Amino acid sequence: MAKQSGLGDALLIAGFNASGDIQQLGRIGGGPALLNFTGIDKSAYERKGGLRDGAFEMTTFFNSDLVTPATHQELSALPRTDVIMMYGRGTALGDPAASIVAKQVGYDPSRGDDGMITFAVSALPNGYGVEWGRQLTAGVRTDTGATNGTGVDTTASADFGAQAYLHVGAFTGTDATVKIQDSADNATFADVAGLAFTQITGGAPFAERIAVANTTTIRRYVRAVTVTTGGFASLAFTVAFVKNEIAGVTF
Repeated sequence: MAKQSGLGDALLIAGFNASGDIQQLGRIGGGPALLNFTGIDKSAYERKGGLRDGAFEMTTFFNSDLVTPATHQELSALPRTDVIMMYGRGTALGDPAASIVAKQVGYDPSRGDDGMITFAVSALPNGYGVEWGRQLTAGVRTDTGATNGTGVDTTASADFGAQAYLHVGAFTGTDATVKIQDSADNATFADVAGLAFTQITGGAPFAERIAVANTTTIRRYVRAVTVTTGGFASLAFTVAFVKNEIAGVTF
């Protein structure tokens, strides 16, 4: 794949698409803490991986739309509960996505002498660390009824489980459920047990994280599908899927 710029990226906060109000992202990263296991007989450090950590850091513009609640309303509340965020490196099907379950830290304004006002926001992970995966929707996908998404090729089957993130921006209807399916040949798909999100009946915007055991087999191709029992007219949502490529991923 050719080198890319960061044009056309996206940031979702608990289902709310904040992309147009983000000036820059200072850090999207994480990984294990480095533990020092160096013996006195060594002349260089020996290290092992510790707890997973990470952070999202961003600078936002001030946007306060009281008719259609905007970024100011989403961030200025400074919730004590967890917030789920997703950074999309592009918005095409299969593009990389970083997701985080975090505590929002700060909403601190800075006003320049030229009149520009921006806000500094950080999100520190709580319980999971930053997780990189792939988008199973092309950015925000809008279904108007039960729909089978397009399969994404993860290159091979793996037996180490998976995690998935759902962001719902808007919903009109009785109910809808978003599920993850997998396939060996990109033709015959089946539900992955445990990877069905909570049934949607309203309350958007919101987000959810689900996971299956780290011994679960996930086949090569995966897709996001929507099903319904009572019908729905419109569901705007985004799905990020994290397929564990190594054994022993435990949270």
